[in-house]
Amino acid sequence: MNWTGLGTVILLIISNIFMTFAWYGQLKLSQMHISDGWPLILIILASWGVALFEYSFMVPANRMGSNINGGPFSLMQLKVIQEVISLTVFTTICMLLFKNETLQWNHLAAFACLVAAVFFVFLK
Repeated sequence: MNWTGLGTVILLIISNIFMTFAWYGQLKLSQMHISDGWPLILIILASWGVALFEYSFMVPANRMGSNINGGPFSLMQLKVIQEVISLTVFTTICMLLFKNETLQWNHLAAFACLVAAVFFVFLK
């Protein structure tokens, strides 16, 4: 992988950290009773605020990594890479922050299938 590819992956990882907090952070706030009584619109606006940072990393990652702009990845490759990164980041954050969630064999099997998808999407 060249530097552009590595930079793309790093930006995707950062983007997915923000995405995970934008989508699921509100559940942790609820679990901690921080957002009790917040109207749904406030929770949505807070999530959008976090998602702005996600987009601030995702858009440059896709522009830099896409072969349309001279990057090393096709659109299909970018999407599959992003999905594997998304699941990896989500699983890590879920295991660290949501102690009631457990990683089971079928979750690992599903993850292995996604890793296989990366292999297949890069086949010529």
